[in-house]
Amino acid sequence: MTLQNTKRFDDVRPGETLPELAIPITVGLIAGGAIATRDYFPGHHDVEAARELGSPHIFMNILTTNGLVQRYIEDWAGPEARFASLKIKLGAPNYPGDSMTFNGAVTRQDATTRTVEITLSGKNSMGNHVTGTVALVLP
Repeated sequence: MTLQNTKRFDDVRPGETLPELAIPITVGLIAGGAIATRDYFPGHHDVEAARELGSPHIFMNILTTNGLVQRYIEDWAGPEARFASLKIKLGAPNYPGDSMTFNGAVTRQDATTRTVEITLSGKNSMGNHVTGTVALVLP
């Protein structure tokens, strides 16, 4: 097991881009994420119920999306980074068989609080599934 280094505030600059992360969207990810977050809404695990709602398939819940955003940021920032805020907005739904690709960039730094702001998006074949900003405190 390799220990991941944490980004240091002094080593990060506005304009720095985060590496892309592609996430395959599967039935297991959507249904498992909904169950893990205790979201039993049928549209997240029952194809027929989702179709009755006018959806072509089950669709990802916001809590799973939120967790994937956290994973993306944590993979880049490392284990000692601390979330100060996470603000997201949903767009196009995530359906099984698609893929969502995260991109992000450092947009701001505050030396007083050692906080960096990251603007991100997660896009699938229909457009932005999620957009948002995350503020991290870095050592």
